[in-house]
Amino acid sequence: MKPVERHFSVFGQTLTALQWEGQGEPVLALHGWLDNAASYVPLATHLECPMVAMDFSGHGHSGHRPPEVVTHLVDHVRDVQAVADQLGWERFTLVGHSMGAGIACLFAAACPERVSRLVLIEGLGPPATPGKEVATTLRKALDDMQALPGKRKPVYTEVADAVAARTKGFGGLSHEASALLVERGLMPVDGGWTWRADSRLRLTSSLRLTEEQVEGFLRHITAPVCLVLGEQGMGGQGSFDHRLEWLANAEVVRLPGRHHLHMEQPGDVARVIEDFRRRHPVVTD
Repeated sequence: MKPVERHFSVFGQTLTALQWEGQGEPVLALHGWLDNAASYVPLATHLECPMVAMDFSGHGHSGHRPPEVVTHLVDHVRDVQAVADQLGWERFTLVGHSMGAGIACLFAAACPERVSRLVLIEGLGPPATPGKEVATTLRKALDDMQALPGKRKPVYTEVADAVAARTKGFGGLSHEASALLVERGLMPVDGGWTWRADSRLRLTSSLRLTEEQVEGFLRHITAPVCLVLGEQGMGGQGSFDHRLEWLANAEVVRLPGRHHLHMEQPGDVARVIEDFRRRHPVVTD
C-alpha cells in the first residue's frame, strides 16, 4: 500500500511524515541520522500494523530549525511527542533506527506511559561524550559553527551520482536502499541536485549526554525492548553490549545484515517485530 504524506505544525515549523494504514496498535517510526522517512518504506510492506514514519527536523521534507538556533539531539524528543499528540495516539509501539533509536530511548524513558513496546534497530541510547572531553567538544562545535557559512553542499549533475554517493555513507548501503533515501532527500538547484538536509546536522554536537546520563535514561524505560542488531553492523562490533544490563526487560536479536538491515533485509526485521508484538500484547483496561 502506498503511504500518505502527512504534515504537522510543530513549534513553529512543519514536520512531514509517511503514513501507512493497517490493523492493531499503531507504530511510530524514527529514522537515523541524515536518513528520512523513506527508510521505512521497505519495512512497511511487510508489516500489517498502521505506521507513521517521521522526517526529523532538517531531514527529508521537514522544515529546518530557525537559522539563529543551535540544533540539539534532545530537541527531537519534544517533536516526537508533538506528532504523537496530533495523531491522537495516547499509547503506541515506538521503533527507532540508529539515531532514531537513541531518540526513541529518550522518549520512552521520559514518557513511559506513552510507549507500550520499544523496538530498537542498530542503536541503544544516544551517543555520549566523556565528562573530561566536554570542553574540547564544545570548542570544536563553536569552530564548526563559525566555519559553516563558508561551506557549500555538493551539487550532483545527475541523481544517479547522488545515489552512488549515498551508498558510501555510514555502514554502507545497497543501491536500491540508497535510491529510496535519495528520492526524498534531494532538491533541485542550479546545475543539478543537492541534499535537502540541514547543513548543521553535520556539525559537531555542542553538548552531548555523558554515559552516566545515558544509563539514567535507559534504566527508566519500562516498556519491553527488542534490540535488533546486524551482524555486519554496529551490533556486530559489540557497540551496545555494556548498555544492555541497564534495561529491565530486553531481548536481543542478531540478524545477518549491515547497519540499515531494516532496509536491506526488511522481511527478516518485520518477522522479528511481529513476533515481538505477539509476545507482548497490548494490555487494555
